[in-house]
Amino acid sequence: MRGGESVSYYPKKGRVIFHVDMNSFYASVEMAYNPSLKGKPLAIAGNPEERRGIIVTSSYEARAKGVKTTMPLFQAKKLCPELLVLKPNFERYREASKAMFKIMADITEKIEPVSIDEGYLDITDCGAQGSPLEIARKLQQRLLNELDLPCSIGIAPNKFLAKMASDMKKPLGITVLRKRELARVLWPLDVGEMHGVGAKTKEKLNQIEIYTIGDLAKADEVVLKRVLGINGVRLIQRANGEDRRPVDPDSVFDFKSVGNSETLRQDTTDETILLSLIRKLSNKVSTRLKRKAYIGETVQLMIRYYDRKTITRSVTVHRPIEQAEDIYGLATQLFEMHWNSDPIRLLGVTVQGLIEKKYYYEQLDLFHYQDHLKNEQLASTIQQLTNKYGYNPFERVAEKTARTNKSNELDQPTTSFQKDFLDDYRQDK
Repeated sequence: MRGGESVSYYPKKGRVIFHVDMNSFYASVEMAYNPSLKGKPLAIAGNPEERRGIIVTSSYEARAKGVKTTMPLFQAKKLCPELLVLKPNFERYREASKAMFKIMADITEKIEPVSIDEGYLDITDCGAQGSPLEIARKLQQRLLNELDLPCSIGIAPNKFLAKMASDMKKPLGITVLRKRELARVLWPLDVGEMHGVGAKTKEKLNQIEIYTIGDLAKADEVVLKRVLGINGVRLIQRANGEDRRPVDPDSVFDFKSVGNSETLRQDTTDETILLSLIRKLSNKVSTRLKRKAYIGETVQLMIRYYDRKTITRSVTVHRPIEQAEDIYGLATQLFEMHWNSDPIRLLGVTVQGLIEKKYYYEQLDLFHYQDHLKNEQLASTIQQLTNKYGYNPFERVAEKTARTNKSNELDQPTTSFQKDFLDDYRQDK
């Protein structure tokens, strides 16, 4: 079906949006690389050698045995003793993702990457290529034939419904979700299954007797705004199938914050390990800020305790920063002020209030501009030496020794890999 025939499948007003979601992406990439893994229960875990390693993702064969993302490895092994476990190979996943988006680009330039393994496409103007279902089937088949990677595709008039549709049939599903089908297809679902509703939001909704997406669709805006703020109004709109957000290829260039977080191998109160991790995270955040050419005004520290209780604390500075030492100094101040001495499971460091460097003009007064210039030159020199030797030679020997002794405690893959991929995508563009 081509040309005028296929155009009848496209609305005269409105859009046709795809949400492409790769199925069990990391595990699927490993199976494509090593076909002997196909059909077997496979998991990707941060530290396969360690009992307390965390499951990053798993194959559908493993999921059938109860293995879930973020589950401790020892628990997954109890559920599935025959589980095969591999370390993440991020470079392999990065290359597969680039190839995936390249295939999507053969359909349309209107692509909005969301993460390494999912993205939106606006195919409203692609009628000459066939009906939406034909385009989706061809895309799914190309990804399978050329990359050996399965995906699910949601087709809908907006991004929210396309996202919900792609989740409805996995693996290798193609689902069309129209607004006129909401009462039958979407509204009976538990409100916790709605995109944008996390565990805490679900709990708040249940407290006001909202249990299904249909309940949410019919909820009182005034009540929801009182309970959830402006997000409550937004959720009511989404539940009614309303979402005006365009597929924006340039949104990948929009930054609100840059952060890294990392889960420790085991809950700890060892201050040496914790401070070393904060330094490591500060270095990574600094590197990413410089790659983006941004500076920030606020440093935020996230602490997640052994019981999953999580706190975030932040401090704002007068002069925007990007150097690792500055970020580390502020993050450690926050740590010392707010850590309650309980065992910590995860730490995160984020810089917010970002400003593009080329648009930031600091008014240096006559008596301090030389000091500022010296600091910039010193920071540049230290960074060059750090790159050359692999560590900051000006750090105290004791601190360097402690970091070396404890480095094996800090080799978990960080949760910012998705963000790092988007950094690379921006550079490629």
